Amino acid sequence: MPKLSFIVGLTAGYVLGARAGKQRYAQIKKVSGKVWQSKPVQKQVAAVKESARTKAAPVVADFVADAAKATSEKLRASRTIPSQVSNGRDRSTAGDPWVASPTTRGDDPWATATKR
Repeated sequence: MPKLSFIVGLTAGYVLGARAGKQRYAQIKKVSGKVWQSKPVQKQVAAVKESARTKAAPVVADFVADAAKATSEKLRASRTIPSQVSNGRDRSTAGDPWVASPTTRGDDPWATATKR
């Protein structure tokens, strides 16, 4: 992998530093396109994509699950609306901060409910 990075860096440096003009740039672009589309390179690209799918997906899923768990614990600890709904109070909409009453003038129920 370090060898590939070096080659890519060398190529990029040459392209950016070349003073040969548009013809040389077009030639480099054409050759690099052929290399990119070649079967060995595309085989490696597919292998890297599959590896990312199989190895990165569980890590991302664990991260999302941990974040969701932490968020739910914070909500329970701060006794916000979700914990109040489950405590058996009257479920009518009167006095419910989640339901906008006709007297409120655009107040945000979430902001009102989560103020400390």
